[in-house]
Amino acid sequence: MTNDTSRFFSAPDGLQLHARDYPPALGGERRLPVICLPGLSRNARDFHPFATLLSQDAALPRRVVALDYRGRGLSAWDNDAANYNVVIECRDVIAACAALGISRAIFVGTSRGGLILHVMAATQPDLIDAAVLNDIGPAIEAEGLKEIRDYLANRAFLETFEDAADALKRIHGPTFPALSRADWLDMAHAIYRDTNGRIAADHDPRLADQLQAVDFSQPLPTLWPQFALLAERPLFVVRGEHSRLFSTETMARMQAEASNLETATAEGQGHAPLLHHRSLFPRIKAFLDHRP
Repeated sequence: MTNDTSRFFSAPDGLQLHARDYPPALGGERRLPVICLPGLSRNARDFHPFATLLSQDAALPRRVVALDYRGRGLSAWDNDAANYNVVIECRDVIAACAALGISRAIFVGTSRGGLILHVMAATQPDLIDAAVLNDIGPAIEAEGLKEIRDYLANRAFLETFEDAADALKRIHGPTFPALSRADWLDMAHAIYRDTNGRIAADHDPRLADQLQAVDFSQPLPTLWPQFALLAERPLFVVRGEHSRLFSTETMARMQAEASNLETATAEGQGHAPLLHHRSLFPRIKAFLDHRP
């Protein structure tokens, strides 16, 4: 059991947002907190096992905060779907830090969360002490983004969380051979919510609208100038072995351009890796333990 607490606060435009706050075990109060930023359609529950391991670590615990972006988890849905974008979500993350009394932190950004960190490095760099980028970089692959688009467009309603775990394994199993049945069930409970007896993805379905509007006949935009700013601080970059969104070529260029960068490959995982998986977590923890 953990003693994480729900925190509600206002975005700059007044929308109510939510975060899960995991206080550290004794001795961790003076260390920098870790703020976890989920993927496009995901929410704070994605980080529950990871946050529990970090906050309750016997040797070097830390406070961990996991955010629900607008339209996800327990945060309110936005009346204007155009506000589901990286710039506004970055402003929301900055507002969350202010509301929770955090002036500097180590950030963990999965997919969309990593893109937000690129923007933050250009707009509020002093917040970032160090960062973990989970299967994301300044360039993303069109094929991987198309897969996410098609996955989000197929909004299914399921009977049970067991059914949801089965559905996730059918879709993602080929790129996640390392996951156990317990992992798939954990993922199902993180992604889906039971609403009046129906199991459905826990986000505003209009999140898919922006991806439907992407013109894949044109090159996707990149964030290399913003990455140069982010790379001024220590970075740990994770790539899923079977990821189709984050290429080995992009990771190699990141290594060439950043002197403070460490990398790891999440074997047997695709997009986006489970950071608490036993094959990956010790390496991330070692990186974090070198920070104040």
